[in-house]
Amino acid sequence: MRWLAARGAAGDAREVAAPGADIWDCAQGWSRSSWRLIDLCAIWEPGVFLPSAAADGSRASTGVGKSRPNEAEKLSTVRKAHIERHKASRACGLGSREQGLVLRMARQQAPPWVHVALIFFLLSLGGAIEIPMDPSIQNELTQPPTITKQSVKDHIVDPRDNILIECEAKGNPAPSFHWTRNSRFFNIAKDPRVSMRRRSGTLVIDFRSGGRPEEYEGEYQCFARNKFGTALSNRIRLQVSKSPLWPKENLDPVVVQEGAPLTLQCNPPPGLPSPVIFWMSSSMEPITQDKRVSQGHNGDLYFSNVMLQDMQTDYSCNARFHFTHTIQQKNPFTLKVLTNNPYNDSSLRNHPDIYSARGVAERTPSFMYPQGTSSSQMVLRGMDLLLECIASGVPTPDIAWYKKGGDLPSNKAKFENFNKALRITNVSEEDSGEYFCLASNKMGSIRHTISVRVKAAPYWLDEPKNLILAPGEDGRLVCRANGNPKPTVQWMVNGEPLQSAPPNPNREVAGDTIIFRDTQISSRAVYQCNTSNEHGYLLANAFVSVLDVPPRMLSPRNQLIRVILYNRTRLDCPFFGSPIPTLRWFKNGQGSNLDGGNYHVYENGSLEIKMIRKEDQGIYTCVATNILGKAENQVRLEVKDPTRIYRMPEDQVAKRGTTVQLECRVKHDPSLKLTVSWLKDDEPLYIGNRMKKEDDSLTIFGVAERDQGSYTCMASTELDQDLAKAYLTVLGRPDRPRDLELTDLAERSVRLTWIPGDDNNSPITDYVVQFEEDQFQPGVWHDHSKFPGSVNSAVLHLSPYVNYQFRVIAVNEVGSSHPSLPSERYRTSGAPPESNPSDVKGEGTRKNNMEITWTPMNATSAFGPNLRYIVKWRRRETRETWNNVTVWGSRYVVGQTPVYVPYEIRVQAENDFGKGPEPDTVIGYSGEDYPRAAPTEVKIRVLNSTAISLQWNRVYSDTVQGQLREYRAYYWRESSLLKNLWVSQKRQQASFPGDRPRGVVARLFPYSNYKLEMVVVNGRGDGPRSETKEFTTPEGVPSAPRRFRVRQPNLETINLEWDHPEHPNGILIGYTLRYVPFNGTKLGKQMVENFSPNQTKFSVQRADPVSRYRFSLSARTQVGSGEAATEESPAPPNEATPTAAPPTLPPTTVGTTGLVSSTDATALAATSEATTVPIVPTVVPTTVATTIATTTTTTAAATTTTTESPPTTTTGTKIHGTAPDEQSIWNVTVLPNSKWANITWKHNFRPGTDFVVEYIDSNHTKKTVPVKAQAQPIQLTDLFPGMTYTLRVYSRDNEGISSTVITFMTSTAYTNNQADIATQGWFIGLMCAIALLVLILLIVCFIKRSRGGKYPVREKKDVPLGPEDPKEEDGSFDYSDEDNKPLQGSQTSLDGTIKQQESDDSLVDYGEGGEGQFNEDGSFIGQYTVKKDKEETEGNESSEATSPVNAIYSLA
Repeated sequence: MRWLAARGAAGDAREVAAPGADIWDCAQGWSRSSWRLIDLCAIWEPGVFLPSAAADGSRASTGVGKSRPNEAEKLSTVRKAHIERHKASRACGLGSREQGLVLRMARQQAPPWVHVALIFFLLSLGGAIEIPMDPSIQNELTQPPTITKQSVKDHIVDPRDNILIECEAKGNPAPSFHWTRNSRFFNIAKDPRVSMRRRSGTLVIDFRSGGRPEEYEGEYQCFARNKFGTALSNRIRLQVSKSPLWPKENLDPVVVQEGAPLTLQCNPPPGLPSPVIFWMSSSMEPITQDKRVSQGHNGDLYFSNVMLQDMQTDYSCNARFHFTHTIQQKNPFTLKVLTNNPYNDSSLRNHPDIYSARGVAERTPSFMYPQGTSSSQMVLRGMDLLLECIASGVPTPDIAWYKKGGDLPSNKAKFENFNKALRITNVSEEDSGEYFCLASNKMGSIRHTISVRVKAAPYWLDEPKNLILAPGEDGRLVCRANGNPKPTVQWMVNGEPLQSAPPNPNREVAGDTIIFRDTQISSRAVYQCNTSNEHGYLLANAFVSVLDVPPRMLSPRNQLIRVILYNRTRLDCPFFGSPIPTLRWFKNGQGSNLDGGNYHVYENGSLEIKMIRKEDQGIYTCVATNILGKAENQVRLEVKDPTRIYRMPEDQVAKRGTTVQLECRVKHDPSLKLTVSWLKDDEPLYIGNRMKKEDDSLTIFGVAERDQGSYTCMASTELDQDLAKAYLTVLGRPDRPRDLELTDLAERSVRLTWIPGDDNNSPITDYVVQFEEDQFQPGVWHDHSKFPGSVNSAVLHLSPYVNYQFRVIAVNEVGSSHPSLPSERYRTSGAPPESNPSDVKGEGTRKNNMEITWTPMNATSAFGPNLRYIVKWRRRETRETWNNVTVWGSRYVVGQTPVYVPYEIRVQAENDFGKGPEPDTVIGYSGEDYPRAAPTEVKIRVLNSTAISLQWNRVYSDTVQGQLREYRAYYWRESSLLKNLWVSQKRQQASFPGDRPRGVVARLFPYSNYKLEMVVVNGRGDGPRSETKEFTTPEGVPSAPRRFRVRQPNLETINLEWDHPEHPNGILIGYTLRYVPFNGTKLGKQMVENFSPNQTKFSVQRADPVSRYRFSLSARTQVGSGEAATEESPAPPNEATPTAAPPTLPPTTVGTTGLVSSTDATALAATSEATTVPIVPTVVPTTVATTIATTTTTTAAATTTTTESPPTTTTGTKIHGTAPDEQSIWNVTVLPNSKWANITWKHNFRPGTDFVVEYIDSNHTKKTVPVKAQAQPIQLTDLFPGMTYTLRVYSRDNEGISSTVITFMTSTAYTNNQADIATQGWFIGLMCAIALLVLILLIVCFIKRSRGGKYPVREKKDVPLGPEDPKEEDGSFDYSDEDNKPLQGSQTSLDGTIKQQESDDSLVDYGEGGEGQFNEDGSFIGQYTVKKDKEETEGNESSEATSPVNAIYSLA
């Protein structure tokens, strides 16, 4: 059969190309029009047009209207011979397709017998043209009617609804419809209830106005007709659904003997269709069915044997009708069971032999359905075969199914109803035969044979198809069907028997085949084939249509096709025409036809390019020609580079919790869009929050066992794709061991055996055996022993009198498994203890007692019940008899002892089986009393401004009354040598451990008066104090100037400002400023300036606008220069931060005073401002290093501080580093800004774990932030610019599991170099307004002050006021008598007569106020104190709001 493809695009990317000029070349016979290429890499499927040899012979045609003889005259001699054979084949009645095959056979010089065989084969086929589905063609071509939709043959309708009988058809012109009912014309117009849908043959019978649906039952047939023929529907038998009521009947109780069989018949009323049967009780409870009680296919309820409990309910048969959706219930059956055992004992229901327990006689099986030993059953082919066997017997028989002479069809057979029914679906002829069911119980067996016969309604072997021919062509209609019995075939034309139709000389009927020769337009008609037997019929319509159509292209024109280099490509050109046109291909307007070499033209017209090369790029044209004309299409072909993965992912081995990266680097044609996706185990990979997909890699963080598998990188464009696969093996912790078993039970040993769990790709290295006992520490597991990973059985050595329970933990390189389930318990026999308690001590808790303590023995060392301890003691070297007592705990107190006397102590273990070995003697001491004497002859020698040397006479040992722990010096700062400078008189201490006569006290304040006392310290406490000594520290070097600020109001001037040192440590004599210009790494000449002690400002004129300056400022006393404050001038706005380290000034000499100076907050801010470039957001680690003498701080715009590095990754097949085995927190990362910081970290806790972020600022203020699970990153939002913080992260459930403490510093806000704000008009106006308001406020304050007014303070002090503090009365200060005192906040003058201004950022806040502890060599052993100490002790500070002078100072 000859087909024509109407093929569309098969997924290729196409673009419409610009049409070329239409140029017709009569000499060459082709046209360069805008043509179309159809399918790239198309599949040659059935339905593709195969051109005939006659079409090949017509390729030399140069005109549209020339006849075939004229075309043949221009052929070569060989081609003429081919045409002659073609004519001969037409004389034999061959179609054009057969002719083409004969010609091709002639070209190949095949043997003659092949010719004959092929001719006879082709005689069984018919030639036809397939009309494309293109709507434009479908609408233009005339076509006889075709039935497209119809109702089923047996059409059952609901009587409550309108009747609908469907009949739809297509044709051109549109067909008209009429109906027959019971083989007679059905006049629709005469019945007002009947109508036909518009443009359709569907009948609608409306009963809204009355009428009975039963009146319309019968056999209907639809006829669709146009001028080219008539098509018929099936004969549709219309039936109305019926659901009759159950007849009323009174059912007597059914009396049956226990153990006897019983059948309750349903006998439902006949319905259409048949109802669905089910059994329930009258209370609508379903009847429980099993192999003893079940419902048969006929609806009856079968009891293989009746039991007494069957009386507990009644039985009602229910029928559910499909169309009416109603359920009808039959009157229920009630059972009366006669029994020899009237007691219905429910406990017997689970008895293994319930029948004998109830006295029911056992009997062999017998069949309840079907009756007898054999039966027969007929089934139609394609239907389901249901065989059923229900047997009675005691006990209830089992049913088994067999087929004689073969096996049951396993792919179609299934058992139902507790094996009582066998269903075989879609029966075929080979399923016929003998089947038998075997019913058996312990008393015997019985079988029933069912003979199955398979019949068949007609089914198609070759259904007739529509035949479309060109004028003069031949064809055939074939109608072949099979069935059992063999069906008969009847032909009709346009709904009339073929015998009564007008004769047609071009038509010949040969049984099931109609042959058409030399068809003409008048041959158009619709033929019906009706094949039937006693089981049914088949009716098929097939029309014969004769078309005369010039060639047409069926695809869009001028498309762009893109193909991949070196691929095999097929270009299709779908077309249509009648007679079937020939097709030729051309490239780039060349006249030669493309065929041969790298090109191959298939007979369906497709052009195959065997291997695409770059030179194959161009415009291709296909031309279709028949005797009625020609059509052409063209396409532009572009060749693209292939997509290739040049770096493929590699197989990797990774430990659980590590990070894995799979590489996938791709090279592709740049004009194509690339998409890279990943598959896992050949399924699309879901990229969760643990994965990160980039263009050239896939990263998996925190690898888990579920990540193991194959990973495929798929790089694809719209034209091609490339795949690369790698396998990821995850080394996980092993699975828990299982099935623990104890064997070889002995008195002191046992063998433990277990089955290892899966090692999860990492070999098991060790097994840890743990035990638990239920006497001393129930529920607590202890390690017992450890064994190599190659064993799964071990002998365990046991202790006496322990009730053991064991479990096993597997260990590999990744970690430990979960513990196994515990084993059974095993108790060993008892014995006397073999050891005594350890860590025996004797110490006094009071001066007249001694407490004896020891570590109690555990369960494995008790060796028996009632473990107790025999405690013995006596005074050492007195030969006294031993005192003893039996103790059940772990301590005993001996009373009425002398002060600090040595004792000999023994503690021995004992249980019910005996005593332990003789214990060792331990020396203990009774309680201590306070020392009675103080150190004498205390001498002080001043070493320098911050340290003194002490010397004293040691006390006698008998006065210590205990163990001498240390000598201790208490000292306090009485006053400063600077007048009116308030100092803290808080006591401090320095300890000198051991019995020594000298020591050193360091970390003192220079230029101060001190007092000192000495005591002796033992375990009880301090002894009496020595006489008070006084000493004075000399002058020292000052601390760094405070608030050193560098400002640059313009490009020519740099302004410096500072405040006096917080700790002058003497009388200031001036300041020294050193500064040096630098540009990158180049340094200029250093310059030095000296200032008077009262000067706090200085201006520097810049030598050039490019260089920056580094300044170093220090204060001086008579002793020397103190610590320097260092700053740099601000960087220009567009200058990037240099990568090299900034230049440093020569070191400044610092006196050896030992004082720690702190960088003022303002200075830190200025430093940060000078070195930060916000335009370049580079993340730079922050390093904070602190020593006793100096503090160095480096600040950047953003800071990243991490405590640990993540695991490293190597190339190739890798084994990644392991996260910590135990639960831990690492990789804490801080990204700070000026007022906030983002915190992230890694951990190996279970999902859902909560954490706490703890951070402490420079003032030792601690804050914590709780973090919910999976809430990273978190943001700390209450930070201060330029402040240093320490931070750690720990588990909320276990604070002991914490990260490493890290340090970071926040940055300061960046200020651009702009013109001085003081020169702005708006600022001057604002300052004038503020000054006016302050002046008014001062006037009001002085008026109230002159009247002795009182002003409330913000916070009432809790400590006593110092001697210079104002009086405190009820939360207010009286200023009426303070006029002669110096103003608060006044700066220190050269002679030190005015009180020093209090700093808001003093070293006292950090413990520098002399409140720490010092050891002998002067090193600091105390701890920093919080700023609250300062606020509590500085009682003379008044509220800033209550002092008008302070208000002026704060404004300035």
